[in-house]
Amino acid sequence: MSTLSTNPATGGSKASAAGGKPARRGKRPNQAPHPLRIRIFGRNPLGWLFSAPYLVFVIVIFAYPLLFAIYMSFFDYFFAAPGAVVDRPFVGFDNYVNAFTDPAVLQSFVNVGIFLVINVPLTVVLSLVLASGLNSIKRFRTFLRVSYYVPYVTASVAIIGVWLFLFNGDGLVNQILGPLAPNPSWFVNPTLAMPMIAIYVTWKQLGFYILLYLAALQNVPTELYESAATDGAGRLRQFFSVTVPGVRPATVLVLLLSTIIGANLFTEPYLLTGGGGPNGASTTPVLLIYQQGIQQGHPGYAAAIGIVLVVGVLIIAFLQNRFAGDRDS
Repeated sequence: MSTLSTNPATGGSKASAAGGKPARRGKRPNQAPHPLRIRIFGRNPLGWLFSAPYLVFVIVIFAYPLLFAIYMSFFDYFFAAPGAVVDRPFVGFDNYVNAFTDPAVLQSFVNVGIFLVINVPLTVVLSLVLASGLNSIKRFRTFLRVSYYVPYVTASVAIIGVWLFLFNGDGLVNQILGPLAPNPSWFVNPTLAMPMIAIYVTWKQLGFYILLYLAALQNVPTELYESAATDGAGRLRQFFSVTVPGVRPATVLVLLLSTIIGANLFTEPYLLTGGGGPNGASTTPVLLIYQQGIQQGHPGYAAAIGIVLVVGVLIIAFLQNRFAGDRDS
């Protein structure tokens, strides 16, 4: 009659063969912990050295101003000469309450919402369609790519001067339209001012997003188009079945960038409508922050508006990434 061995060295294997759970291997009792340097900087601390300049840039340019703006928003803050001792009383959430009840602030967020509703879809659709066309043509490809990119790198002041010449009261566009021209004219019309700004910004920044899509299209395998064509898919079907899914990460990036850039709109309404006119119909939150914080001397109130804007953009960006992003990643 044989007896079972009680050797601890074989007990674990017998339990595993019998269907029991194998014993987990824990840390060796004599294994020394990693030094503090390795636990903080990892096994390759040289990576921190190369990333340090950008880390300092992020802290100085983004993190510190954001934290200081949060601090300012809870005080009746105002700027003073260096070294001057002034009283900046703590006001709690009063600046935020005033921001949510101020009609000018609410109107500015409505204005930027109108801008985003027009600008973001137009940017995504036009840039993707034009990038697909530029990617498929053979002749004059470089010339056309440069042509679309030139407005993006041209100074805004120069292009805005051209647009004001075209769309002012007696401009070229109104002369062509004749009695069909709007009255008041485009940029002084409360209904048309913000849509016209959205169209202008879409046209000016289109070249940048076209380049993003062109880069993404290089990663779409040509075999997919050949397979779709073999199955009888036409150009339109190939576009929606191959191109659109193939550039989905780029589409998410374009959505995020166009939303963030559009929410920080300042130069265009400031120059095209003379500072947010008519009657605040084109005032944006960033333009209002400038007016309140710099021109009218209420930086604490302006900081509260800025924090509300940051939170709103983060929420929109999260929703875009959640519903438009790759769900498998």
